[in-house]
Amino acid sequence: QVQLVESGGGLVQAGGSLRLSCAASGRTFSSYAMGWFRRAPGKEREFVARISSSGGVTYYAGFVKGRFTISRDNAKNTVYLQMNSLKPEDTAVYYCAAAVTGGGRYSDYDYWGQGTQVTVSS
Repeated sequence: QVQLVESGGGLVQAGGSLRLSCAASGRTFSSYAMGWFRRAPGKEREFVARISSSGGVTYYAGFVKGRFTISRDNAKNTVYLQMNSLKPEDTAVYYCAAAVTGGGRYSDYDYWGQGTQVTVSS
């Protein structure tokens, strides 16, 4: 069992930055692929970024590429999402998730955090 706790959300003006963190419990964090997803009001949950278990491979949704960076520190059992040049349309609840295997599909993710709210004002 893995527990995930996100933090770092908040209110920021357009063009600003936030860094989200996701702390994981358990001793097998380094074996999981990790992902960030988001759900905007009235919309479906969507993929944002993912990172391989070692941190060597990352993948981003097209709408965030170049603005967001996913990283992880396996010694701290934590995955991060650095978000720059934020836009009002980035407003959403952001979730981190852990995949025991794979990570390329939504259904691969076995564990989810409760989410952290990000609000970008114009």
